[in-house]
Formats: sequence, C-alpha cells, structure tokens
Amino acid sequence: MTEVEIRPIDKNDIKWVISVLKRRWGSTKIITKGKAHQADQLPGYIALLDKKKKGVITYSIENDCEIVTLDCLSQGRGVGTALVKRVKETARKQGCKRVWLITTNDNTDALHFYQKRGFILSALYPNALKQSRKLKPEIPQTGIDGIPLRDEIELEFML
Repeated sequence: MTEVEIRPIDKNDIKWVISVLKRRWGSTKIITKGKAHQADQLPGYIALLDKKKKGVITYSIENDCEIVTLDCLSQGRGVGTALVKRVKETARKQGCKRVWLITTNDNTDALHFYQKRGFILSALYPNALKQSRKLKPEIPQTGIDGIPLRDEIELEFML
C-alpha cells in the first residue's frame, strides 16, 4: 500500500482547496458554534497518494486547536487518519491541550471516524444550525440520508 504524504497547504494549492470546499461544503465559509471561518484562508495540510492530491484538512488555533474541515477524496487508504495525526502533532507543538471539532447530527460517518481515532463526544448543541443558517443560509434543511439537519456535536481529543 502506498504511503500517504502530508505537506502544508501552499499558495499553489489554493484554487484546488477552494474547489474542494465549494463542492463538499457549499462554499468556503464554514460555521462552527456560531463562528464563521473562511476555510480557504486557514492553515492546513494536503494529503498526497502517488503524487495526487487526495485530501485536505484545515484548522484554527485559538488556545485549543479546532479542526474546521476534513475532506478525503480516497476512502480507506489512511488519508484522513494521516491528516488528523498531523494536525494533532501541530497542535501539540503549539502548546494546545486539546483538538476539537464540530460535526452535525446527520454525519454518522464522521462520528464513527473520529471516535475510532480517539475523539470523544464532548457537547451537543441542539438546534444550533438554526443560528448557523443566519450566517450561512445555504446550509440545507435536510442532511445525509434524509436526516433533518439541526444539531451540532462537538468531539474532542485531549493532548
């Protein structure tokens, strides 16, 4: 199996990152806990398999490290795991005590993925997407598998 190469996002990656974010998130604006992030302007990493871009992760450090987006374009090859591992290493070097993220109530794949990698459920924000839609109206009412999209779930990994 080919090893996943991880490197920082650089200026030559920005158009690709923007296209991934728009395709997977509807725009480059990401809302978590009522805060708007411009994900294309955040630090992050690119995952390469056989020299091809197969994933991207963005994060924000403000005391703790928040994973803002994670997109894997190749499932089951270790791309997501390698990207999360690199962000954990970066957070530890920056003196963070935890890495955290927000997902939505419909995203059972994300809940599975992060818990397998040591994250725990740390908070539930019922009906949080009602507020988020005020900042990002394009958030749909219905999510994965027709599940009503309404709640934010926080997961964390203590460093």
